[in-house]
Amino acid sequence: MRVTLSSLVRFLRQQIVYIAISAIAGAVFWAIGQEINPLTILVYSIVIGNIVVPVTERSHRFYSQKPFPYNWLFFLAILLVLLIPVYVFSSVVVWLLAPPSPQTLEHLLRTGWKFPVLITFVASVLIFLYQTTKEKLERRNIELQRSVDLGTAQLEMQEQELQRAREIQQSLLPKEIPQLPGFEVAGIWRPARAVSGDYYDVFKLGGHKLGICVADVVGKGVSAALLMANVQAAVHAYASESESAAWLCGKVNTLLYENIAIGKFVTFFYAVLDGNARTLQYCNAGNPYPVLVSRGRTRLLEEGGAVLGVFPSWTYEDATIELWPGDRLLLFTDGITEASGPDEQEFGEANVAEFARTNSSRSAGELNSRLLAHVSAFCGDHFQDDATVVVIAAN
Repeated sequence: MRVTLSSLVRFLRQQIVYIAISAIAGAVFWAIGQEINPLTILVYSIVIGNIVVPVTERSHRFYSQKPFPYNWLFFLAILLVLLIPVYVFSSVVVWLLAPPSPQTLEHLLRTGWKFPVLITFVASVLIFLYQTTKEKLERRNIELQRSVDLGTAQLEMQEQELQRAREIQQSLLPKEIPQLPGFEVAGIWRPARAVSGDYYDVFKLGGHKLGICVADVVGKGVSAALLMANVQAAVHAYASESESAAWLCGKVNTLLYENIAIGKFVTFFYAVLDGNARTLQYCNAGNPYPVLVSRGRTRLLEEGGAVLGVFPSWTYEDATIELWPGDRLLLFTDGITEASGPDEQEFGEANVAEFARTNSSRSAGELNSRLLAHVSAFCGDHFQDDATVVVIAAN
């Protein structure tokens, strides 16, 4: 049989353990004033160890699966069977190599049984406890690994489901933004997580009007995304060329109040852009104030009402502005204004207004991408909330 290096190393380690046991036993005998022959103790420990350990390890499978106390009963029964043969064999070896004193083998067998029996019992019990503990730990490790594998599989499934949810949510956003002569409208959307509570939409209302919407559901993640989908469906159901922005806000508010969970609400901005009249009729329901850059001056459109889904009888009002060539109107959610830098300072509406003023000559698409990049640099690309920007550029 070929001896491998690992088995040889294991064998040598075992001999070191047996020698250590003999040293401890010798020290105990010396401490209590007993005369000892160190070589006798050493030979006993090595011989008994090399017999008991392999036999106990091989017989462990017969009782390892037994519940307590039956495992101990089977172990003790095997130990009793081993005790006499091990004692006789080890005593013969000791008598031949290192007897405690000149004596016959018969005398050694009759009088020298205490130490070898004790060593046999102690070695067997230690091996039993070691094997039992080792198996328990191995079983726990297997169970832990199974739990980890199951958790990993569940996380992968959740990630796949979130990815599908993100794809579905992206499909609700306008794939291609409709345009009107004399105007350019562009939108950009960045979720803080896999799915978002932000929503924007631009859609045709007849031949010369566009419906423009920006909304933010309180919270993030899947629940906010589901509510956002409901808002999107409601907007498309109620929006029409003949109805005002305030009327639509009232209808969506009533619908959400009747169906929304407690503690949830939606900030909402809806506008109707009339390309012929070059006007924007709008209603702001708790969304951050839009920034208008007109003829070199910047101002906030501060008209507005309550958030949607909280006050069922709230009366919303329309506001109207004219858009002149060169004007830029920036609509955004609070993920832009509340983005925080390293010093916990928020980006704020003032920075949005200043950015809009210094970049007012740019196209709607450029304003979108540049503003989002500017905010991303400000907060170290660590957005705490979903971020959405819609820019209306009058040409």
